[in-house]
Amino acid sequence: MTERIDLPRRGMLGTAALTVAAAQLGMLTSAQAQQSKPAPLPSSRPGTHTAFAPIKQINAGLLNVGYAEAGPADGPAVLLLHGWPYDIHSFVDVAPLLASRGYRVIVPYLRGYGSTTFLSGDTMRNGQPAAVALDIIALMDALNIQKPILGAFDWGARTACIIAALWPERCNGLVSVSGYLIGSQAAGKMPLSPEAEFRWWYQFYLATDRGRAGYQKYTHDFTKLIWRQASPKWRFDDATFDRSAAAFKNPDHLDITVHNYRWRQGLAEGEPKYDEFEQRLASAPTIGVRTITMESDANGAPHPAPSSYASKFTGKYAHRDVKGGIGHNLPQEAPREFAQAVVDVDKF
Repeated sequence: MTERIDLPRRGMLGTAALTVAAAQLGMLTSAQAQQSKPAPLPSSRPGTHTAFAPIKQINAGLLNVGYAEAGPADGPAVLLLHGWPYDIHSFVDVAPLLASRGYRVIVPYLRGYGSTTFLSGDTMRNGQPAAVALDIIALMDALNIQKPILGAFDWGARTACIIAALWPERCNGLVSVSGYLIGSQAAGKMPLSPEAEFRWWYQFYLATDRGRAGYQKYTHDFTKLIWRQASPKWRFDDATFDRSAAAFKNPDHLDITVHNYRWRQGLAEGEPKYDEFEQRLASAPTIGVRTITMESDANGAPHPAPSSYASKFTGKYAHRDVKGGIGHNLPQEAPREFAQAVVDVDKF
């Protein structure tokens, strides 16, 4: 029996089959896209957590470093770096969010804070940026962490930017509050607008012997004033501040703080062994690692406009503005947004 082929019907069936296949492919592609995009982190109220697990100590470079750790030991590493005058508690709500996603989270006290101390009494209490950055490289080596994601603000963001610029092979991604913060002594000598200079009052104060003595005598009140100035809409309570203020009782805190700000104004010498790195940083090198920069809508500390530094990031890059009266201490004031940026930069 001869088979009769209905060409129009066959074409219609073929078209239908192709339509079904295309729809299935579209569903598969959509599912794959959803899988590749990180799921949003759960909402997290700032202040939910008040403490880390017991602090660990490790010898690293010039220091015995105190650090908090959260998450699985074999997870992808994230280093979170605090600023002045803050401490590891800036990330007390961020760390659990990242740990819940399988990250190994390391939050060290910088030199001059908390339980981080110098191994030798003869080592210069140096606060220059290159020295602080090399502390973190030494910590990474001591912990056998080759290439972590770096998330940071203030001094920590400057440190993270330096590592990303000079040692990109040691940085798997960067989340930097207030963007590109690499500077130099030459840049520090350039006058700013009167309003910006007014906000830097404490740098000029610390440049004097009276300022040094005042900071030493009134560390608690001084730093609390900075918190209020830098985050004018953050209604932190005394317990929140006091948890961080305990870190300022470090025996080297005064020397590190004063030297950092005097060095930045060209009023104090650094150490010759860091000259090569500072010269490279003075050229304002670009950063090629994948980066998310962040800025808050109520940051009372001096900070550059995002448009002024976007060109410094030459790799995959995005900027995020965080609203809601968030101040300078963005990780502690908006922990979910900060943690989400870390997760997202990992998937760039």
